[in-house]
Amino acid sequence: MKKSAMFFRHEEGKIRCYLCPHYCLIEKNHMGFCGVRECSEAEGGLKLFTLNYGEITSIALDAVKKKPLYHFYPDGNILSIGTFGCNFKCSFCQNYSISQYRPESQYVPAEEMADISLKNEGSIGLAFTYNEPSIWYEYVYDVAREIKSRNKEHKIVLVTNGYINQEPLKQLLPYVDAMNIDLKGDEEFYTNICLGKMEPVMDTIRLADKEGCHIEVTTLLIPGENNSYETLDRLGKFLESVNNDIVLHVSRFFPRYRMKKQATDIEEMKKAYRQLKTRLNNVYAGNISNEEMAYITKQ
Repeated sequence: MKKSAMFFRHEEGKIRCYLCPHYCLIEKNHMGFCGVRECSEAEGGLKLFTLNYGEITSIALDAVKKKPLYHFYPDGNILSIGTFGCNFKCSFCQNYSISQYRPESQYVPAEEMADISLKNEGSIGLAFTYNEPSIWYEYVYDVAREIKSRNKEHKIVLVTNGYINQEPLKQLLPYVDAMNIDLKGDEEFYTNICLGKMEPVMDTIRLADKEGCHIEVTTLLIPGENNSYETLDRLGKFLESVNNDIVLHVSRFFPRYRMKKQATDIEEMKKAYRQLKTRLNNVYAGNISNEEMAYITKQ
């Protein structure tokens, strides 16, 4: 559904979107980098519209641990929904069919989605996941606010790349209980592979932790891209400086989408795990078998 967007201003006869750090300057009848925010003629002149409001492409009841969240209701399940679009262009995207393309979707109004979530007795709440929830901002905000107005104990979770500006994040955080935030690599990695920047993601982690939102962080370990000692040392130092109790999930890479590298070697996973454990109290290895986990974590 096409709906008026938040966080924009008029500039040079165009629209400047300031939801995320791309700050797209969008011409009439064009879209921003995310592919879901469009500059269109409306009553009173040009306006910014979101194109994916209420458009559901994926819905499932998932284990909370699958998000992954290991220190937040880890034995629970949570209703999970996603739409389409993303403000990154990662060549290794795990959900590229909805993040980089526009699949079929079904419109569900915000109040109806709140009803569905609140009535699901097998779920602790609602997770916005699968694609990037921050570019679904207006719908996430409306649904989360509606749920919290009716049941403050019903949990709201975001699984996000963290690429959002501080003003919209501050407005949303009072309705969010937990976040899993990707910290993908160093500045070069963000620039060359994600087509973004690292610092705004670090700002998201800082702000979410400061505001008391439960946060866990995921780093997908990709051979030759973000698994060097120096890169991992920077990531570990940063998270330690924020809160050394932050949970970090070091996840094993497998070939996906346009990145055809070999899967991360288990020895590399073990090295990364041990290195990061010297700085952080809660480190987990992901995308591995139980036997591989036992080997990696063995003292």
